[in-house]
Amino acid sequence: MDSFGAIILAAGLSRRMEARNKLLLPINGKPMIRHVVETYLAVVDRQVCLVTGFEADRIEAALAGLPIQCVHNADYQAGQPFSVRTGLLAAPADASNYLIGLGDQPQLTADELRALITAHLAADVQKISIPYKDSARGNPIIVPAALRTQLLADQANPGCGKFTRANPELAQNVPMTQPGFFNDIDTPAAFAAFEQMASQMGMT
Repeated sequence: MDSFGAIILAAGLSRRMEARNKLLLPINGKPMIRHVVETYLAVVDRQVCLVTGFEADRIEAALAGLPIQCVHNADYQAGQPFSVRTGLLAAPADASNYLIGLGDQPQLTADELRALITAHLAADVQKISIPYKDSARGNPIIVPAALRTQLLADQANPGCGKFTRANPELAQNVPMTQPGFFNDIDTPAAFAAFEQMASQMGMT
């Protein structure tokens, strides 16, 4: 039976949010990162692994009490691929698949994540599933645990981006229309737009 763990990337420097750490901005009365992690916890049946970097202590404090594993990426300033590597090294061994997602996608809902899992199971479960809409690539992706060793083999360029481009036969595009897969919060303007949308939908 297929099982799903999650790797959530929360190590970035948040430079484009100016003086604030975007992952700590309030979403529905709680820090963004807590909102996102709770969404994943509602869906997966194996461990959620959160990768920290910038302001790790503040991120972990925002997640106090949640049943997750936090791992620190000492190379977080080198870029997201190294956070993916950190997460894959710590990912739960008892999961057959990993959702690898971003900590700054608060628009994603549990039902949308379930829809992605359903689409993955209906496709080739031996391939990496990538949500796509038109030409846009979204997140999270779903990585079969059987590919973990291959993803970690390139020490200079770890992670999924280069791997899927170099090995297109091991990846598949999964059509998804929900905007939560394609919207993240990187700037004050993006956060303001999200707040307006959330207010109109009764999410705040």
